[in-house]
Amino acid sequence: MTEATPGKVTMEKIVSLCQRRGFIFPSSEIYGGLSSLWDYGPLGVELKQNVKRAWWRAIVQQRDDMVGLDASILMHPKVWEASGHLESFSDPLVECKNCHLRWRADELAGSHCPSCGGEVTEPQMFNLMFKTFIGPVEEEANVVYLRPETAQGIFVNFQNVLNTSRKRLPFGIAQMGKAFRNEITTGKFIFRCREFEQMEIEYFVKPETADKWFDYWLTERRNWYISLGIKEQNLRLRPHTKEELAHYARKCCDIDYQFPMGWAELEGIANRGDYDLAQHAKYSGKNLTYHDEDTNENFVPYIIEPSAGVDRSVLAFLCDAYDEEIAEGELRAVLRLNLTLAPIKAAILPLSKKENLVKFAREIYADLRQCWMVLYDDTQSIGRRYRRQDEIGTPFCVTIDFQSLEDNQVTIRERDTMNQIRIPVAELKNTLTAKLAGEALFVLPPGGQIWKEGSKS
Repeated sequence: MTEATPGKVTMEKIVSLCQRRGFIFPSSEIYGGLSSLWDYGPLGVELKQNVKRAWWRAIVQQRDDMVGLDASILMHPKVWEASGHLESFSDPLVECKNCHLRWRADELAGSHCPSCGGEVTEPQMFNLMFKTFIGPVEEEANVVYLRPETAQGIFVNFQNVLNTSRKRLPFGIAQMGKAFRNEITTGKFIFRCREFEQMEIEYFVKPETADKWFDYWLTERRNWYISLGIKEQNLRLRPHTKEELAHYARKCCDIDYQFPMGWAELEGIANRGDYDLAQHAKYSGKNLTYHDEDTNENFVPYIIEPSAGVDRSVLAFLCDAYDEEIAEGELRAVLRLNLTLAPIKAAILPLSKKENLVKFAREIYADLRQCWMVLYDDTQSIGRRYRRQDEIGTPFCVTIDFQSLEDNQVTIRERDTMNQIRIPVAELKNTLTAKLAGEALFVLPPGGQIWKEGSKS
């Protein structure tokens, strides 16, 4: 029996799992990597896509007051002048006079560098936007920026969306996409990156209703995380003080998550007032007011903005799902991911590589992958294969044995309970459909059997 003790979730365990099992790799790793840039591997990209699909389904598909948008990454430089990013999207930068490492001034406890103890310079403001050029000539007139947020693409398209969708207030525009910030200090795995994805809502409301909608979206967004498996005790609401409010915000509150490194922002909900539309109207000369047909009034709508990071959400779901326990005397690591988010829904596991068994298993695999992301694995013992699937969060394993060739039945094993049932192949797709929809697990179809892993040979 192997000596093993389940331990608490640490960032080291999460990073190790992600790299070992193909969730997330350092970018350009064969060249030594590039600081705070990450590549999503075969399992990671599925998890990430599932997070985004779940968000889009809840925010756009299931609502009649929301439409989607996909704005370009490169925008007219006037956009960033109007939004205030050119002037105020900066962090205080200090440099060590000894080792020349650079830090955000607000992250230092004193006036000396934490790496070598050297004295640091006075803070200088450092703009976080990445600059590039349009056209073949690198000159100031051709400067553009990689967007540091997706929100501005929504604001400048407000009238386009309003005119074509014919929505009436209150309504929202949702967008997912890449954003780029030249962070001075990064780290904490994918929590803070220089290239990341956002899921943002800009919800346009009448000014007098802004407080009501702010509270509504705060509750709505918190509940979304809980509905996908985040434990309530790992979430908290943290209102911003007046001193930390952004220049555009009238009110802001973070949804914080208790990561292994401590409490940190998962999503922010802000009442942006009429700042954004007013600024873009001023700088563009275009009319961005809303005409209320009921009251015959023209006004600039207020905006409630729930803004979430895809990468931070992925990290939170991974941390919250990770669990360790002792099973049959060995340490069992399992990702108890919500069924909606699990990268692989089912693994097809033939007990042997014999040709007739492989052919039968491959037919089942080909059929199921028309419906879900499934995986075929015939390497090592069945116990080791179960543990591999547990560690990547696969909710169901379908085992094919030699008896399957005689009775046309297979065994389904469930990740969280390790219970197993044996059912006819004809019932397999319907059974998995019901289980993945969250219906009662292991309700036996006619002719089925149920037992606990390890209790039946």
